[in-house]
Amino acid sequence: MHCAHIVTAGPLSHARHSAVIIWQHLMVSIAPMDRTPTMFARFDLAEYRLCRGMNGVAAHRSLRLLMQTASRLGNGVFWYALMALLPIIYGAAGVRCALLMAATGIAGLLLYRALKHWLVRERPFIRHPGITLAMPPLDRYSFPSGHTLHAVCFTWQIAAQFPELAWVVVPFALLVAASRVVLGLHYPTDVGAGALIGAALGACGHALV
Repeated sequence: MHCAHIVTAGPLSHARHSAVIIWQHLMVSIAPMDRTPTMFARFDLAEYRLCRGMNGVAAHRSLRLLMQTASRLGNGVFWYALMALLPIIYGAAGVRCALLMAATGIAGLLLYRALKHWLVRERPFIRHPGITLAMPPLDRYSFPSGHTLHAVCFTWQIAAQFPELAWVVVPFALLVAASRVVLGLHYPTDVGAGALIGAALGACGHALV
């Protein structure tokens, strides 16, 4: 937010200027919370026990590192590498698949960002003091899970066109989805919604092959 410059001419004006600045920052910080749907507040409480149970896995160093690695790779590196390798391994069929993955990936990115901005569901570690954050989030809001959306979308297309790769992409997608809850970044319904959207995008992409 850009604030207009306020000219001060004494202690009283300076105090008013400070009050305006504090008020503006306060309004910016609480505005999203005013738009948070009550529906999510109910889901948040209903899912808390499962969230906390899965989040407890992050207390074990080896498992936490596994989940962090899966989450980081699932943020793009793993999928970008596959998009680069598919044309080399499968030729023209791999090129078509890689291009459709890129197109559906962009569509998924635009869609989940719009939904997060509209629905403004706070992440579990923000909402519940009992949830430990085990990895910094990429953005503020939780619903839906973009990592899961893309993991399911890409897995659907790769496994449908090249079934022999399913043993690689399916377990990885499941690991990415689980990691988002374990790391305290998402609720199970965030992951479920991301998976459904990703499956729909993946099916649309595969239909175009």
